[in-house]
Amino acid sequence: MKQKTILFDINETVLNLTTLKGKFTLAFGDENLMATWFSMLLHSSTVCIVTDVKSDFATLARTMLESLAGRLGIVLTPVVIDDILSNFANLPPHEDIKHSLSKLKLAGFHTVAFSNSSIKLISAQMENAGLQEYFDDIISVEETGSFKPDPNVYKFAAKKLNTPLERLRLVAAHDWDIHGALSVGMQGAFINRSGAIYHKLYRQPDIYAMNMEDIVEQIIAKDN
Repeated sequence: MKQKTILFDINETVLNLTTLKGKFTLAFGDENLMATWFSMLLHSSTVCIVTDVKSDFATLARTMLESLAGRLGIVLTPVVIDDILSNFANLPPHEDIKHSLSKLKLAGFHTVAFSNSSIKLISAQMENAGLQEYFDDIISVEETGSFKPDPNVYKFAAKKLNTPLERLRLVAAHDWDIHGALSVGMQGAFINRSGAIYHKLYRQPDIYAMNMEDIVEQIIAKDN
């Protein structure tokens, strides 16, 4: 069955996190610690899923910044933490996004922004990045009280869209997110933004590319 509704993960997949590296250099003296913090954030959200701890992504993001600083013996002031986190609302889109999404919409696809972030943050990101016209819907997992890759959040998205899971496809730069979508019967498209290999033990998507133009071309080709 063909997929006419395409969900897009936002942070790193659609929006470029590179601008955050300067913030981590100022706060920690090492831009590479951004990746460490993001991994800690994902680990924390996964623990919350498994143990049924209710939180939100913003709270976990702040907590993990404080935890990382503690590990390194660095004191981060609330002003510095707020500065890092507030920058999430102003991330620029990757250069391949607008043209690719325009092509996808022109081909008749329904596009959806789908993120662990709050609806307030996603809406701000779309506005500040100039992407409102490129997405037909915005879905945040916050209503579920859980996070991707909890199977329930993908089912929640399907219910919100009134569309069977098998007719949805997720585009993401995170293999764990693609794996989560595939696990409930969705289709997946992995965009390799980082250069890291796709996890060999995860369910494998039928679309894989290094840039969004190739991702969109493959999606459209499968619909013909």
